[in-house]
Amino acid sequence: MTPKVDVKTVTLSIDGQEVSVPEGTTLMNAATQAGIDIPTLCYLKELAPDGSCRMCTVEIEGAPKGGLVTACTAEARDGMVIHTQNKKVRDSRRFVLDLLLSNHKLDCFKCPSNGDCKLQDYALEYGMMDTTFTGKRQAADQIDSSNPFFDYDPEKCIMCRRCERVCAQRQGQDVIAASQRGFDTKMSPSYGEAWDQSICESCGNCVSACPVGALTAKDHQKYRAFNTTKVRTTCPHCGTGCQLDLIVNQNNVIVGAEPANGPANRNLLCVKGKFASYKFVASPDRIDTPLIKRNGKFEKATWEEAMDLVASKFTELKETYGGTSLAGFSCSRSTNEDNFVFQKMVRTAFASNNVDNCARLCHSASVHGLAHTLGSGAMTNTIEDITTDVDAILLIGSNTTEAHPVIGVQIRQAVQHGAKLIVVDPRQIDLTKHAALTIQPKAGTNVAFINGLMHVIIKEGLEDQDFINKRTENYEAMKKVVADYTPEVVGKICEIDPEAIVAAARMYAKADKAPIIYCLGVTEHSTGTEGVMSMSNLAMLVGKVGRPGCGVNPLRGQNNVQGACDMGCSPFDFPGYQKVANPEVVAKFENAWGTELNPRIGLTSTQVLPAAIKKQIHGLYIFGEDPIVTDPNTAHVRQALESLDFLVVQELFMTETAAYADVILPGISFAEKDGTFTNTERRIQRIRKAVEPTPGAREDFKIFCEVATRMGYPMSYEASSKIMDEIASLVPTFGGVNFKRLENPNGLQWPCRDLDDPGTPIMHVGTFTRGKGLFMALPYKPAQELPDEEYPFLMSTGRMLYQYNTGAMTRRTEGINKLAGRSYIEINIEDANRYGIQDGDKVQVSSRRGTIETYAHVGNIVLPEAVFMTFHFADGNVNELTNSVFDDIARIPEYKVCAVKIKPLNTRVAQNVPS
Repeated sequence: MTPKVDVKTVTLSIDGQEVSVPEGTTLMNAATQAGIDIPTLCYLKELAPDGSCRMCTVEIEGAPKGGLVTACTAEARDGMVIHTQNKKVRDSRRFVLDLLLSNHKLDCFKCPSNGDCKLQDYALEYGMMDTTFTGKRQAADQIDSSNPFFDYDPEKCIMCRRCERVCAQRQGQDVIAASQRGFDTKMSPSYGEAWDQSICESCGNCVSACPVGALTAKDHQKYRAFNTTKVRTTCPHCGTGCQLDLIVNQNNVIVGAEPANGPANRNLLCVKGKFASYKFVASPDRIDTPLIKRNGKFEKATWEEAMDLVASKFTELKETYGGTSLAGFSCSRSTNEDNFVFQKMVRTAFASNNVDNCARLCHSASVHGLAHTLGSGAMTNTIEDITTDVDAILLIGSNTTEAHPVIGVQIRQAVQHGAKLIVVDPRQIDLTKHAALTIQPKAGTNVAFINGLMHVIIKEGLEDQDFINKRTENYEAMKKVVADYTPEVVGKICEIDPEAIVAAARMYAKADKAPIIYCLGVTEHSTGTEGVMSMSNLAMLVGKVGRPGCGVNPLRGQNNVQGACDMGCSPFDFPGYQKVANPEVVAKFENAWGTELNPRIGLTSTQVLPAAIKKQIHGLYIFGEDPIVTDPNTAHVRQALESLDFLVVQELFMTETAAYADVILPGISFAEKDGTFTNTERRIQRIRKAVEPTPGAREDFKIFCEVATRMGYPMSYEASSKIMDEIASLVPTFGGVNFKRLENPNGLQWPCRDLDDPGTPIMHVGTFTRGKGLFMALPYKPAQELPDEEYPFLMSTGRMLYQYNTGAMTRRTEGINKLAGRSYIEINIEDANRYGIQDGDKVQVSSRRGTIETYAHVGNIVLPEAVFMTFHFADGNVNELTNSVFDDIARIPEYKVCAVKIKPLNTRVAQNVPS
């Protein structure tokens, strides 16, 4: 039990109102508590007071020097008498406004911030329609429009420095600073260069923080705040779960997005959330009618035609080959409610457990590995907990500032506040600039590396023996295995300095609070599940599970991939990870759904495609996924889709996979529906309908209901909230979840077992979900395909900041494509020199599975004889090359290791390039 701490309070008078606040409270916060608004232009609640704008001046009665102080910096004292609106105070504020207006462009009608400008509001309130000063002012026509998303106009800048402080102290980039002097002073990127020449990440947080019209989004030119409404929702991109407000104009079109104060993002967004979370919704190439392929070409069809064909063909295949000949891939970008109904349709109408989601390709290893060792396959702690009050962070296989940018900037903040960051990644990722220790092991050697850390910890007596004895089992077996993994042995396997292993082990083990944060660099291997279980081994060894600032924390890749797993879009699990292999669970769902269910475990998505080639799978329903782009060995995926008797794709756009479909059904986007997403920290949050759906498209769960009904299993729901009610009745960990409770701005974190349960921020407190934590004895196994003489480069794949997943959403934002519009391969400068390759050169990349052309990005991000590519781009899809081998437990593909060769496609070829 947390001991009660007595907080000393002070009592003061503000405008005649007695107020009691904790000692150390600023006058501004004391006034806010009393419901008294004090004007400010520079104050940001997330940061220490700056006091630069002087608009928050108040009078302390009897204080020296006239008693005027800035309310954001002055602290409340017992017995103070404060005036916030007397003549002296108002005259002071009028003088400040007069000074600001003397160097401010007064063209409010043209300004995008008209109606949403604090300077304008205060000028009206204090009657300052113009300045009394004459003379020199900021030079005209200096607008910098070089950034693809926003403009900067120095004539409208009031030098509040909000942009500078947000960039440096919240985004952790420190791009913006004041330059020049006097009336020429302005905010600018480093060295006064243009925005597009700086290291600006285009997150737009400076734009959101600007209280005037100096920094404005280009899209803001098309609307004014007083003609719009705001709808609170959850970002549709990565698994962080950022809260944002969609800005909707009078024509039912989303025209912008602003960060909201959500528990995961705390008023921050990344470039995708701020600028690329809405353009695709109204994209003119949205599919707006069902399409049926006839004679090799798609033709428009009515919904009646399409649904009749879908139901009749799936029914025919089911009757001919059995329910197990049908399969469904669900959508990790759609809602919990859609995913629940989809898997229910597959299990009831199809009579099959061949249902899966894209977690199979990214974090199925986390689901299986952590469930096996800890009892629950999810992130143990909260984002805020693992980035706020921590002593160290062990970051493994996670390029966080690009794959989960808002979590990445919170890691930067943690370092600013004193945390020691250990980065373990084959590449020199962005966060290495902030790291106390950077280690670049050879890709595919995670298990050996973790075994080496544990060897050092045990050898030096840094393990938590009390925790091990009381809360774990199988420790001795693990200890016996890691005894062989000395720093010298591991150094040779991982190709790293043995002393770095010792340093990392000591830094992590000796820290009081130190979370493990990992991502796909751990999971996407033929030993991915073993890699995940190694993470839990390490955390349990030092007792860092079930505690604040600790835990094992996988960062889930897509906005609702956690939710898709929770909802039972898995061949192994009914909703809530209730096992298909358990007859009691099958009986429970049979009783609830009123039909006989298939009791056999189904096929994973990585098993369905080979089964289609073997004619064991005949029909496939793909909801919102694009395996032609996302799955390894694209030639193999094409062959599988071409082998199907019948393929249905439910999509927003004509994706590469949709082109192979027999029927395409138009669904709707996150902004056109109500529902919930579950983020990486198990937080269930609302999404809300912001605009009417694209005409001709239909609500996704209603499409599934109609397919099921036409196939003989009647199913319908009047609203998403009713689906959540059914989920709560069937899933014990969701028992206390409903839409009314989710109006809480913090959402709910499962397990949330009843209506009185506030949710579970930290898991495994006191006891593990499985009882005792299980140590696993895990010897290192090499990747299944390593470089050789013919294919001398080790290639890894991953994400980059600007594009998201297949690019179906982000590529429909012009500014994103300007920043990142073509594929590339990172190659070390030593290799580039040997091959005569220069930065930007076109190269041919080949593996045993295919060949692509792309562009060289030369530098030191990757090690010699290693290369890296992303899969976001159609012009050079790396999955033409990747290996479709997968691990034995989770069936996850080995995206992170395959062997390739490179051929320069230019005339500057060095003499010693291998043939």
